[in-house]
Amino acid sequence: MTNAAIAVGAASVNFFASAELYPCSSRKGRRPVTYRRFETAAEAVRFAIEELPAPLLLGTYLEVEEKRFDGEAIRSLYESNAYPLQRIAAE
Repeated sequence: MTNAAIAVGAASVNFFASAELYPCSSRKGRRPVTYRRFETAAEAVRFAIEELPAPLLLGTYLEVEEKRFDGEAIRSLYESNAYPLQRIAAE
């Protein structure tokens, strides 16, 4: 397996490293999604973009190998050519 990485700002991410996703709490006070750990950063990115309600992405962050990525950076990772998983079809 290759070490797929992408530069985002000054940082890069290894899509095959384990990752932790910290969703923000909703404005209604309840948290529909809680902290999750993923085997790979690619799976965490896919979950954040394809499964999280869009408003929650704004305050969510992803941690991979002690580097943090905010919602905008997570979206950039998903849209990058280096992203190793298949994306959902655009509607």
